[in-house]
Amino acid sequence: MLLPVGPLPDDPIAAAAAFHATWLPQVLAELDAGRDVVTLLFAPAPHGHADWRLAAVQMLARERTPARINAIAADDPAGIAATVGYFDRAPGVTGQYFVIDGHGAGQVVSCPA
Repeated sequence: MLLPVGPLPDDPIAAAAAFHATWLPQVLAELDAGRDVVTLLFAPAPHGHADWRLAAVQMLARERTPARINAIAADDPAGIAATVGYFDRAPGVTGQYFVIDGHGAGQVVSCPA
């Protein structure tokens, strides 16, 4: 399942607080309902957002194993599709945060069928 997250505030601390207050309950509800794969889709953001996003995804992956939780920061449909496809074909990948810029990322995250 691809879950778009946002909009979030520009300030990293405010964005983390908004994620935990608004979006985390939705993620937990999906997992509680039996969803075993959740990929969060964040809008691109400055580097100051990377740490809280990664920490949230890693915490969810650890706490909700065997469910797989990953995140993507992107606004390029081809890069998003390639990354989701990669996650679908990589059952051991969880707790990851990929920043996708759409300039060659498809080649990096795609693998032969």
